[in-house]
Amino acid sequence: MPVTLVNPDGLPKPDVYRQMSIATGSKLVFLAGQVARDAEGGRVGEGDLAAQIEQAYLNIGTALAEAGGSFDDVAKLTIYVVDWTPDKMPLLGEGVARAAAKLGIDPVKPITLLGVAALGEPDLLVEVEATAVID
Repeated sequence: MPVTLVNPDGLPKPDVYRQMSIATGSKLVFLAGQVARDAEGGRVGEGDLAAQIEQAYLNIGTALAEAGGSFDDVAKLTIYVVDWTPDKMPLLGEGVARAAAKLGIDPVKPITLLGVAALGEPDLLVEVEATAVID
């Protein structure tokens, strides 16, 4: 694996993400923010945060397959959620879990979660950027 996920000693050890990834691969992939759109650009999960995060993760998996990798090669994610409040965490977790089951992956990665006022289109609730390292 070109990416090793670590919770270093001396830092908190959260269950839902890792503090750091150590990359040793040779191909660095920067993926634009993925949203709740299918391959034809159709809307997915309008008004449903869990469905939208699931689709964004699935889109990341699709894009990385094109680059010769998989979601397992993700070194870091940045998740932008419209009008974020902590009570949305279960929905976020539900969407991630559903995507992980479909992709057959461990979704626990270093993550930066940001609450934003809006995204590029009014129906979007979440956008997920990924950086991956592929051997």
